[in-house]
Amino acid sequence: MPILPKQDKLFYDRQDLCQFLFALKQTVLPRDCDSTSALAGLRLLSLALEIPPVDPLAVLATFARPNCLHFYLEKAGENEAIAAIDAVASLEINGRSSASALALSRFDRSRQFIESCLARNLNFSHSNLPFAGAHFFCSFTFGELSSRSNSPFPSATIFLPRWQVSRKDNQSTLVVNLEIDRQTNIPAIAQEICTFVEQILAIPNHILTLGNSGKKKNPMPMNGSKFKSAVADSLKLIANQQFSKVVLAHAIDVISPQPFQPFVSLHNLRKAYNNCYIFSTSNGHGKTFIGASPERLISIQNREAIADALAGSAPRGKTPAEDEELGNSLLDNDKEQREHLVVIDFIAQQFVQLGLNPQIPLTPKLRQLANIQHLWTPIQAQVPTAIHPLDLVAALHPTPAVAGLPRDEAWRQIRRCEPFERSLYAAPLGWIDEQGNCEFVVGIRSALIDGDRARLFAGAGIIAGSQPDKELAEIQLKLQAMLAALV
Repeated sequence: MPILPKQDKLFYDRQDLCQFLFALKQTVLPRDCDSTSALAGLRLLSLALEIPPVDPLAVLATFARPNCLHFYLEKAGENEAIAAIDAVASLEINGRSSASALALSRFDRSRQFIESCLARNLNFSHSNLPFAGAHFFCSFTFGELSSRSNSPFPSATIFLPRWQVSRKDNQSTLVVNLEIDRQTNIPAIAQEICTFVEQILAIPNHILTLGNSGKKKNPMPMNGSKFKSAVADSLKLIANQQFSKVVLAHAIDVISPQPFQPFVSLHNLRKAYNNCYIFSTSNGHGKTFIGASPERLISIQNREAIADALAGSAPRGKTPAEDEELGNSLLDNDKEQREHLVVIDFIAQQFVQLGLNPQIPLTPKLRQLANIQHLWTPIQAQVPTAIHPLDLVAALHPTPAVAGLPRDEAWRQIRRCEPFERSLYAAPLGWIDEQGNCEFVVGIRSALIDGDRARLFAGAGIIAGSQPDKELAEIQLKLQAMLAALV
């Protein structure tokens, strides 16, 4: 992929942009191409510009449209966020392309799409700009969908956004991705970019606080008896050694007298859970999936990979002394430690099968959120360039933290017990850049928003020693976080 020379001047007015884009057409695009042939002279340009500090979530709330794709990921505690709006190139996969066992998986097909885009991409950016260059935003459903699925999202969605706005500490970057050939109207593009920047800088500071947090919400009653019955049935199968662990999820539906405001809800989540990953993605047909996940599936920065083993839970205490007691009890709890160790062993084995050397801390830490705490072990490994980020995503998903072990047997039990389509719940969501860096989270503590209706999801891991009443209480605790944030 060609990379254009770096420039010292990072922000451009309309005249600067016109001059640069005209020069690009003259020097980079082939003169003798037939503009009518498919993609012959059509290139993708990623243009990164430094802009004054902005809130990417406010930008997303201003420019996102129901009929366009978007993606958002924020690590509030690290003052880092990225928003992607609209698509200049995209791929949707609804299932395997063939019934043949040799058919490419959705992860392989997604990788091919990304590589084909990068083969015709021109990157113009400054080395000091965070999140510069082409980023591809990805969502995969929990399982590959069948023709009978009612999932609101396809098996895979990958897109290169038209607009990408990010913040890292106090520095913001705008990346504009566009298709360009020798017929492109350069002045019109330059004007569009400058107008977009002007509109970004005019966004009012209070745009995300306009929602009525007191709006009445009507959650449908949770059928606790059916969930406890599913737990009891799973415990019998575990005792008969059908599987060693299964993660059962529950969903509740919520109705509002007015349409929900997902971006205001995200703002509430980032204030309440600044040590979680705040995320949102859309299907381009009016439905939005949002959440505050404590769990990273995989991140890669400069070939250094980190995966989270996150399993084993306890509530937070009402006082510092009670909180410390509950945390210490979680660290010493045999049942929770066994559940956690299953996830560590799985991630380590998947790393080894890919030829990686996992580095595992000797003891887990506590990952403490506002209303719950988990056992947490970050596992690291160096990743060679031959391994694509999606190779790791495919190997790790689903971990025993969201499915169970063995995976196939656990997945069959999940489909028997859960009367709803998981879709993006507990599924991989994230981005990949042109350098092979990535950030993927697990879509838990989440909700599907569709106008005035929302479906909230939460799950609990079932192993030998689990108690149906306690697992139900854990589910109810997890659901409260999202319910309180909805606006």
